[in-house]
Amino acid sequence: MFPRLLWKLLRSNRGRLAVALVAVISGATVISALLNVQFDISRKLTQEFQMLGPNLVIAPPGRMQTQNAGAASAPLMDEATVAGQIARTRTPALISAAPYLYIVARVADTPVVVAGTQLGEAEILNPTWKQETGFPRYLPATRARPLDACIVGRNVARQLKLAPGGPLELKYLNRTAAMTVWSILDSGGAEDNQIFADLTVVQTLAGMKGQIQVEQLRVNGTSSAISAYAASLSKSLPGYDVRPVRAVSEAEGNLLNRTRLLILSMILLILVLTALCVLATMAALAMERRADVGLMKALGGTISRIVGLFLAEVGVLGAVGGLIGCVAGLALAQWMGRQVFGTPITPRWEIFPLTIAMMVVVSMAGALPLRTLGKIKPAVILRGE
Repeated sequence: MFPRLLWKLLRSNRGRLAVALVAVISGATVISALLNVQFDISRKLTQEFQMLGPNLVIAPPGRMQTQNAGAASAPLMDEATVAGQIARTRTPALISAAPYLYIVARVADTPVVVAGTQLGEAEILNPTWKQETGFPRYLPATRARPLDACIVGRNVARQLKLAPGGPLELKYLNRTAAMTVWSILDSGGAEDNQIFADLTVVQTLAGMKGQIQVEQLRVNGTSSAISAYAASLSKSLPGYDVRPVRAVSEAEGNLLNRTRLLILSMILLILVLTALCVLATMAALAMERRADVGLMKALGGTISRIVGLFLAEVGVLGAVGGLIGCVAGLALAQWMGRQVFGTPITPRWEIFPLTIAMMVVVSMAGALPLRTLGKIKPAVILRGE
């Protein structure tokens, strides 16, 4: 009998129930999309923040900088020691680590800042670099590149009239190194005034084998996670300065936290609005069903069964609306991901039961006016009052 009565209730007053169903579906759609974005926001923002470059620096004591005018007076670090500790403390959050050694060499009697580094790692650290090359692009997985290859900043290339594939001779003190211009770099920054070459070549040219001046790293995560990794690395490298680049790491953490707070606030607001819409619909239905309730009570129906019948109706409404909204929200999340991040949001199937449960709870909360049905007196209703 109970299922039959429930089915009759759902079929009657279809206009008002349709309004409540649309409200639940709309709320579930937006909430499902926001929850998918919420669970995937960390990975998406991390991908975007990678464009900012390194966010962690290792340097000799008292010298936290990545550019200098020459190697003669700069404090140095042992490359093997730093690389070994990075490998020992390596985590999946560590994207790339690139050592640097800077010298001021001469090219055709023109002084030029030369940065010795691992070119593949440097490019991963700086994904916004644009390069013009006459060679086939190397594979990032192998990072295969000739040892004499160098990347020349566009300003240096313009001044020295260099082109991809052309020869280049670096001179430092009484040593020389024959290089080949691999590509012309357009970074829009100080790198346009430098030449990037393999670290071992620059170390040999400078007579500083196994020495570096700074190590730049890219670590994914919140500012607290980056600081924790820096503290762990600092314990492994006593005497060295291991510090996050605050302007980058704090911006990442703050934006991530604020974005999550914004999403949660919007979800809470949508839940409240959905509950208010269901509340208004149920209030109207409660007035229309006074006669039905009075007749049920006159026939011996208990208050608990009558109210339970109406709550079951609201629960079905919330479950159906939540399910439809989840499917629509998944499509909305994909659209939001493409519009904001350029890639679709990864579906999280645990969103389905969570959203449906929230919609059922919200619908139940909106059914508070149904409590007034318990106060109806059958005699009053049967008299037509």
